[in-house]
Amino acid sequence: MTALDLSSPVAVVGTGTMGQGIAQVALVAGHPVRLYDAVAGRAREAADAIGARLDRLVEKDRLTGAERDAARARLTSAETLSDLAGCALVVEAVVERLDVKQELFRALEDVVGDDCLLATNTSSLSVTAVGGALRIPGRFVGLHFFNPAPLLPLVEVVAGAATDPASATRAYETARAWGKTPVACADTPGFIVNRIARPFYAEAFALHEERAADPATIDAVLRESGGFRMGAFELTDLIGQDVNESVTHSVWQSFFQDVRFTPSLAQRRLVESGRFGRKSGRGWYDYRDGAERPEPHTAEPADPPAHVVVEGDLGPAADLVALIREAGIEVREAGGDTAGSLVLPGGGRLRLTDGRTSAGLGGVVHFDLALDYRRAGRIALAPAGTTPPRALAEATGLFQALGKKVSVVGDVPGMIVARTVARIVDLAYDAVDRGVASAADVDTAMRLGVNYPLGPVEWGRGLGLRWVYELLVALRRLDPSGRHAPSLALHRHTHVSDAGEGTPS
Repeated sequence: MTALDLSSPVAVVGTGTMGQGIAQVALVAGHPVRLYDAVAGRAREAADAIGARLDRLVEKDRLTGAERDAARARLTSAETLSDLAGCALVVEAVVERLDVKQELFRALEDVVGDDCLLATNTSSLSVTAVGGALRIPGRFVGLHFFNPAPLLPLVEVVAGAATDPASATRAYETARAWGKTPVACADTPGFIVNRIARPFYAEAFALHEERAADPATIDAVLRESGGFRMGAFELTDLIGQDVNESVTHSVWQSFFQDVRFTPSLAQRRLVESGRFGRKSGRGWYDYRDGAERPEPHTAEPADPPAHVVVEGDLGPAADLVALIREAGIEVREAGGDTAGSLVLPGGGRLRLTDGRTSAGLGGVVHFDLALDYRRAGRIALAPAGTTPPRALAEATGLFQALGKKVSVVGDVPGMIVARTVARIVDLAYDAVDRGVASAADVDTAMRLGVNYPLGPVEWGRGLGLRWVYELLVALRRLDPSGRHAPSLALHRHTHVSDAGEGTPS
């Protein structure tokens, strides 16, 4: 099944920001496009707005004047749904209410031909449910674009329970012909991205509630150590706390209140108080005129240790040994099969977080995971309340000697980056094993949809699945709620990986 012919008219119903973006994508690809909105005059206004954006594309040399003029000539506004007769594809981008979408598609089915592909851009509703009342449900598919649609490449192509495979394939190939990167996805709550991304927000909010650190520090560690484009607090302020919380709540409810997707009480309080983020002037941060952005906690300069002793295997932090040598600090290697440690002259031990707290481990200071220790600009340390001051000072000085800023955070299990990444990896493997999407499509979706530095399946392989699994097991022991319990999928793939038998496909 091939993509729609460029001569085939495409309709977009709903002319808000997303609807306009989808219409622009189809228009620039070469299709005739018809806009419809239930509010009189909105479609015409949307056509004018799209025309203005085409002008800006010409100014940026992304379109020629002739291409813009041809695109404008292909764009029309429809006064009634009946004006959409003859379209080969109708994409819906109206309010996220099941009853509204179902009523719209029932009406559309009376207008368009039996071979017209019908698509919903829903981000949180069941594609199966939206299309369930249709006379021909096999032609119904999810086409989930990401905002802003003209700029972000990812499109999740969602097959509902009744979707004909040929319809899903046509939608997939059409999205690709439009210059997008489609990924095939089963109809599951949150699809790929909004399912697997939940821990990125949930763990940050939980860490704040546990008083591990303030939002500015958690965001800085996620960016500068974890390699994420934005931290969870600043990102949800950009998205809108109301929007992000609504998606989280929808996924949680759709999974029958699965504890892995439990919403944050702190975020709920923000929404209840009208602090939606940038659009309202306040969210986790204050965006009002004159407000200053809080700085992350950064430790004062400390002297580096004269030497360190490397004991055991540092696992994902093994690159630190070379960095320490390059910084001119003597490295002595003791070997052994004990938990990997950097033993400091004062007797303190630096260990990569393993899901336990530093309390009760006798002078241990845990440090957080980094995407790349050489390039990381900041490292978080978690001492216990009883950690000797010299041990913390030497640990701080060591990482500062490597050119890193240091943030000292509360003694929480799994710290910030490690437990966030571990949970994302776990949900990714779980999604692959449940047939939500292939491993390749999961990685593509998370890199393109939410700008993760690595796809989570690839990330898990790089860290070592055994390390990820054991960290989550340790977290589960300290958090009996089950939120951090590793999935059966991760359990299975960890043992397969231990045996050298391959990875998910």
